[in-house]
Amino acid sequence: MMKHCLNILSVVLMFCAFALGTYAQDIKAQEEKKARLEREIAIIDKQLAANASQSSSMLSDLSLIRKKISNRKALVAEADRQVRRYADSIYLTNREINRLQVRIDTLTSHYSRLVMSAYKNRDAKVWYMYMFASENLGQAFRRFGYFRNLSNQMKSEASKIRDMQDELEQKKEKLAQMKKESEAVKASRQKELDELRKDENKADGVVKRLQKDRKKYQKQLADKKKEVNALNREIARIIAQAMKTDDQKKKDARKTQVDMKLDGEFSKNKGKLPWPAEGPVMSRFGKQYHPVYTNLELPPNNGVDIALSKGAEVNTVFDGVVSQVFVMPGYNQCVLIQHGNYFTLYCKMKGIVVKAGDKVKTGQTIGTIDTINGQTQLHFEVWKGKSPQNPEQWLR
Repeated sequence: MMKHCLNILSVVLMFCAFALGTYAQDIKAQEEKKARLEREIAIIDKQLAANASQSSSMLSDLSLIRKKISNRKALVAEADRQVRRYADSIYLTNREINRLQVRIDTLTSHYSRLVMSAYKNRDAKVWYMYMFASENLGQAFRRFGYFRNLSNQMKSEASKIRDMQDELEQKKEKLAQMKKESEAVKASRQKELDELRKDENKADGVVKRLQKDRKKYQKQLADKKKEVNALNREIARIIAQAMKTDDQKKKDARKTQVDMKLDGEFSKNKGKLPWPAEGPVMSRFGKQYHPVYTNLELPPNNGVDIALSKGAEVNTVFDGVVSQVFVMPGYNQCVLIQHGNYFTLYCKMKGIVVKAGDKVKTGQTIGTIDTINGQTQLHFEVWKGKSPQNPEQWLR
């Protein structure tokens, strides 16, 4: 029976340890998410401030503001979760305090009776007379044991009361701290809500201004389509050139072996590759529609566009060989890196520090981000042969 109880206790303790570990990991993940959202908002604020001084594209402003609104909503949702978590903890701590108080009251009452009993028998002569009046030796030992146990019990009960009072004070301090932190989270949440309303008003204002001049923005859209199509044609040409025929591969067996090794490693790292730079994703892979004229289709995006801080460094996501460095209208300097049968493309850069034929390592800096038409955004693509891939499925 004892062994069975010990086994159950072990399982309970293991479960508690696991639950505490999971809770700690969850808290850490939420704190990291909150910090990332706040960093992204800071990046967007800088770009909006720069755009205001340059009178740049309003469509770009709208995209930035809407991304900021999305992040604000995520922060508010995170604050709501924190407030609920604090409310649950405060409720449970209050229950523990009440339980401790009841226990202390019970012990104090019991201790008072012990003290009263000891007070009534405080005269040692009475104790001795009571023992000597015993009918036999056994009764005398029992009476002696009673007085001795009374004294020990009083000490034990006093110690328990002191320990519980200390624990009660700790619980009350913990409760006060949790209430303080909960109020801070509520204040932060309210601040985010106020900022969210301001951002939504800004977005509405930009939409109204965009709606006034549809022809102007349709022309901008047509120009953008030309730039995107030109980039896609150039990428397809470079990749086709890079993917050698079987006869060409035989002439360079060593390079083929390296390429295939890299290809195998790249393909196994789907969802694990590091981001080329840290920032919010402004435009995602695939078909896009105009944020105001919702029936107007934008040029399809073969990659993602990531908003960055001005002058941010751009890094490679995997080992490879620089296939080509080139310049495209609307995209400035671009770098195409080959990883066997896979390719990664980095555009809208300046200060490129690599050249065609260079071998690069994961995380190696290849240049810095440029600001084009008020946008400081990295355009990043992943290709498998001649097929564009969704980069977000490959990145961490």
